[in-house]
Amino acid sequence: MVTSLPLFLLLLLLCGVGFGGGVRLGNGGYEDWRLGTATYVKESQAHPLNDGGGACGYGDLDIFRYGRYTAGLSAALFGRGSACGGCYELRCVNDIRWCLRASPTVVVTATDFCPANMGLADEAGGWCNFPREHLELSEAAFLRVAKAKANIVPVQFRRVSCDRAGGMRFTITGSAHFLQVLITNVAADGEVAAVKVKGSRTGWIPMGRNWGQNWQCDADLRGQPLSFEVTGGRGRTVTAYSVAPADWMFAQTFEGKQFAE
Repeated sequence: MVTSLPLFLLLLLLCGVGFGGGVRLGNGGYEDWRLGTATYVKESQAHPLNDGGGACGYGDLDIFRYGRYTAGLSAALFGRGSACGGCYELRCVNDIRWCLRASPTVVVTATDFCPANMGLADEAGGWCNFPREHLELSEAAFLRVAKAKANIVPVQFRRVSCDRAGGMRFTITGSAHFLQVLITNVAADGEVAAVKVKGSRTGWIPMGRNWGQNWQCDADLRGQPLSFEVTGGRGRTVTAYSVAPADWMFAQTFEGKQFAE
């Protein structure tokens, strides 16, 4: 005969609260739930989360397949742009006034930076002050986990694998003196840690992070097919050969190989 579990223990097992709930990332790594805070920006306000801008440089978030579930990260999480493209699952906890019942979760993509405001107290507007781990959500994402009247809510959050349709996307800009590429739609851990580019008449050329997920090198590669080597945040590398044909033009976007789970 099986003894029934106490109700509170059964709920904890079902919800994963307090047990570390590791989640698989693209390279087999795991991250546990940790505590932070979240606020949101109303869609009616002019703000990078809503107008297609943002510190990651993605431009129009719908065109680049990130949609409405996005977040700006405080400096403790943003890593000077290294966190761009990463995916986070979060849920509102420990606040019966503002958290939705049963603590539903939402997955958001990091697309922006939430700057510090050292002139304000941490709990009164200085939510992104270092070393706080804070997520400034889009309104659509926030309303999946908490009530609209809430100002700031405590959350549990964790890194998760990014589910992306299709291959990585490479948007090429620059001039005769330099090449810049914006890398979007990255699966697995979602982040990009290093990039190399190769023309048909060159070897592999390392690119530096210009800002966000814009990568740059001082080379004129016009008239050459372009290949890219992309290393993700967890150290895996994908090589996408001949992503752009020899007649590529600035401002064009091309699709290449994707990280596989």
